[in-house]
Amino acid sequence: MVAYHDTEWGVPVHDDRTLFEFLILEGAQAGLNWQTVLNKRESYRTAFDKFDARRIAGYGSTDVKRLLADPGIIRNRLKVAAAIGNASRFLAVQKEFGSFDAYVWRFVGGAPIDHRIRSLKDIRATTPESDALSKDLLKRGFKFVGSTICYAFMQAVGMVNDHEIRCFRRSRSTVR
Repeated sequence: MVAYHDTEWGVPVHDDRTLFEFLILEGAQAGLNWQTVLNKRESYRTAFDKFDARRIAGYGSTDVKRLLADPGIIRNRLKVAAAIGNASRFLAVQKEFGSFDAYVWRFVGGAPIDHRIRSLKDIRATTPESDALSKDLLKRGFKFVGSTICYAFMQAVGMVNDHEIRCFRRSRSTVR
């Protein structure tokens, strides 16, 4: 977790494939802890064709069986189905907005929101922005995208800066 925090968490992401990866992983995390998902990240990359949304959108019943038998990922039928369905919806958003990046970053006005966190107890579970993102994704047919999941996604991809004020990473947000 320290390496993830120190190198990735909260760094603004503008790469569609990486954004899709985090959207799927945050959905997989629902009801679990992030460490569990992070430990399975490489297996997810392999099982889900490096998060190639076009390939995933074409998955059929054979792929679902393969994924549900893969001990390297979270073998929850609803989460697997959501990942596959979300790939199709992701592609539709890309087509409509030119990129998923253009779509998702508009919920924060194109730049990270700095919450100036003084201590971990100040970190929220949701915000009006995560509520709006969740509502819009759900309207578009995405699954496992409740406001708490969306907020975790927004934190992970640097749409919000929730590093504590005294954290060395707070001022070092660079685009990855």
